[in-house]
Amino acid sequence: MRAALHNLGCKVNAYELDIMRQKLEEKGYTIVPFDLQADIYIVNTCTVTNIADQKSRQMLHQAKKRNPAAVVVAVGCYVQTGTEQVLKDEGVDLVIGNNKKSQVTELIEAFLKEKADREKLRGEDAFQNVEDAQSEESCQTVEAPQSEESCQAGEISQSEERRLNVRKSKTLGGESLTDIGRIYEYEKMSLQRTSEHTRAYIKIQDGCNQFCSYCVIPYARGRVRSRHYEDILQEVRRLAAAGYQEIVLTGIHISSYGIDFEDEPWERGECVDRPQSEERHDYSGAGKLVDMVERLAKESGIKRIRLGSLEPRIITKETAGRLAAIPQLCPHFHLSLQSGCDETLRRMNRHYTTADFAESVVCLREAFDQPAITTDVIVGFPREKEEEFSQTVDFLEEISLYEMHIFKYSVRKGTVAAAMKGQVADGVKARRSDVLLDMTERKSEEYRRGWIGRQAEVLFEEEKEINGTKYWIGHTREYVKAALESRGNLANTLLTCEVKGMLTEEIVECREVYENGTGRKLHGTK
Repeated sequence: MRAALHNLGCKVNAYELDIMRQKLEEKGYTIVPFDLQADIYIVNTCTVTNIADQKSRQMLHQAKKRNPAAVVVAVGCYVQTGTEQVLKDEGVDLVIGNNKKSQVTELIEAFLKEKADREKLRGEDAFQNVEDAQSEESCQTVEAPQSEESCQAGEISQSEERRLNVRKSKTLGGESLTDIGRIYEYEKMSLQRTSEHTRAYIKIQDGCNQFCSYCVIPYARGRVRSRHYEDILQEVRRLAAAGYQEIVLTGIHISSYGIDFEDEPWERGECVDRPQSEERHDYSGAGKLVDMVERLAKESGIKRIRLGSLEPRIITKETAGRLAAIPQLCPHFHLSLQSGCDETLRRMNRHYTTADFAESVVCLREAFDQPAITTDVIVGFPREKEEEFSQTVDFLEEISLYEMHIFKYSVRKGTVAAAMKGQVADGVKARRSDVLLDMTERKSEEYRRGWIGRQAEVLFEEEKEINGTKYWIGHTREYVKAALESRGNLANTLLTCEVKGMLTEEIVECREVYENGTGRKLHGTK
């Protein structure tokens, strides 16, 4: 059978889609592009915003329109938060919850068997209905009342009973839709290969205990569940042996990695509130995360390790120092800010201040040479005044980050923020977004230009033609996009290069570094 898959949302979803693709291939399914006709369509949905819900529905309906006879499978976060809508949606045939993705092939095959049983039953019922009609006519000609009772209690009820026995339901493993908030075990899944050829995303945990006022993800993903180190190690070793040079450790909230391995109730995810203290301390799993990264660097054979989004508070002087001592760790850190105004952060329920964030940035810049630090910012959060937005602008101007991902606040049904008074007009959000987009464009270029004349290790990924010249394009350890004029096949090759200038606004141009007088490459390993 032909199966087509489509992913919406985050890198965790992308990882899980790779798992589902792998499972289908192992069962003999042929994977085809989503825009082609297939027998099975799987949409890994997202629910982070109302727009994400809408896109999820659109992709499901596109699939059914493409082949009305196909089985359309809805998987993921939108399934968890919009269960009733999904179950009523006539374009969806099968619904799979977030903690059942590793069982996708078993659930699809069970559904296909149930579907075949229903079709067989329909055929039997069609034949039975003819007999029922004949029997009913016979009953009407018999005056004895016991004969009529016999007819009503006889073959008609047997036919009805057979119909009820084959329950037409979209949900298989339906407990995943209702009990996600009470699930504490990490769903085991492991990749053999990924859709990318040079770097692999490795999921190390699921769920979130933070409950930010604008976010529905804790309800879609449940509480924190961490993956055991041995499972992570085996997966990374396999991918390193297969030629992957870089891994990205990702999850829903990786800063909480390992807190569910402890005995304290609040660390098991049974309580939203956490111990509070004026002193910044390692309460959230940073120690366990760094422990895991240190071991992975020594034991896996991977050459680069990159971290996903981090909670600002986990970056202390000690944590930054330990990370800097790991040779494989890429100095590229995404610290999620969301607002440069403390009052807005309080309404967002973010549990840190701008001073905490700034301190984390200082710790990283002291521990690493020119680290790339990126962030997320939401503009137009409910009751965000011009003064508060100006505080955000001033804070970001002063702290000067490499990249900022700017989001206009979007009302998300089911969250605390959705019910807040003082919703900001769309026009105001757009204007504020433009201000920060201009800033991030300027700051990003400043950071890239800061690499001119310096050496950087580049992992090359693909060949592209730019202004009539062919280049190999890759990323530095800081995730700066870099280009080297083509010489042979550099796919999946690590080279130390010197940055000589800007090729485009977003790409730096490099030249290889050689040992003086020898003509031999100083660095460069396949």
